Formats: sequence, C-alpha cells, structure tokens
Amino acid sequence: MIARPDPILLVLGLTPRQHLSGSSVRGRARLSKAGNARLRKALFMPAMVAIRFNPVINVFAARLRAAGKSKMLIIGAVMRKLVHLVFGVLKSGQPFTANFGVQQI
Repeated sequence: MIARPDPILLVLGLTPRQHLSGSSVRGRARLSKAGNARLRKALFMPAMVAIRFNPVINVFAARLRAAGKSKMLIIGAVMRKLVHLVFGVLKSGQPFTANFGVQQI
C-alpha cells in the first residue's frame, strides 16, 4: 500500500516545478506536466465542480483567491486537494466527512 499520495501526484503531473536558470532567473512555479495528461484532464472538471459546490473546497479556493492567486493556480491546487481527499478516503476505508478533524464543543 502506498503510504503517501506523493507518487500518485507524480503520475498525475500535479507537482509544482520550479523554473530556475542560474542564480538570477527565477520564474513562477508551474504544474510539472510530466504525468499523464489524460488523467490531469479528467481531474479538471471535478475540480471546477468542487470549487462551486463542495463547502470544504470552496473555503480552500476562497482563501487562495483572497491571497491573490490566479484562477489556474487555484484549480491546480484544488486538483491536488481532491487527490489527497480521495487518497485519505481509500486509505482509511471511511466515507468522506466535511467536518473531519473539527473539534466538537
């Protein structure tokens, strides 16, 4: 069993890639695109729907939007977040709960 979702993210090409050239040129980090483009494409629309209808993802996207991040960066982050959520559900064997980890008062 895979212990962490990192290998899955590598296969999907959802890992950030730094653009460095020598000591003076530092570009923006982008998605690596080294993984399977079809799988990445298959996650795009679920990410868009999750931003609109999933309250957990909606709050996450709003926080990134408030920090001034671009729309495509937010969608990439949401795609990564969805992979993490799916990984957690499959690893734990329990259904997804939006308030997991929130302390009840």
